[in-house]
Amino acid sequence: MHDETLEEPTHHATSTRRGRTAPRQGPGPRLMGANTLIGNDVFNDQDEDLGEIREIMLDMHTGRVDYAVLSFGGFLGMGEKLFAVPWAALELDTTSRCFVLRVSKARLESAPGFDKQHWPDMADPEWEKGVHEFYGTQPDGPAARDR
Repeated sequence: MHDETLEEPTHHATSTRRGRTAPRQGPGPRLMGANTLIGNDVFNDQDEDLGEIREIMLDMHTGRVDYAVLSFGGFLGMGEKLFAVPWAALELDTTSRCFVLRVSKARLESAPGFDKQHWPDMADPEWEKGVHEFYGTQPDGPAARDR
């Protein structure tokens, strides 16, 4: 995880989910550079490590972030599965400097995923519908909180 990511504009120390203490400083959390989010850890609300952000997908017509590509499983990039997680399904945890995805690890294993050599057509309306249904989100709306 990048040390400068997911930090609030203050200068006092804070503990992270992994037990590290890090100074909090920077422009976030309202506006952040996309490159500072790549490599950030993703946990669920049971504190299970779900992987890390590999890519940020922008809608070039609206300028909005549509998906974060989550890398899950594998070892040294081998056997990892990638998931396009709707941006609305992720919550920023600035205290722990990570994202929270309210999906169990077991459920994530059954999520629509892909490998780095075979990306889906993210502009396909049927693919988009399936992904949003899985995560309980709407293409232009907030995540469903009652799962």
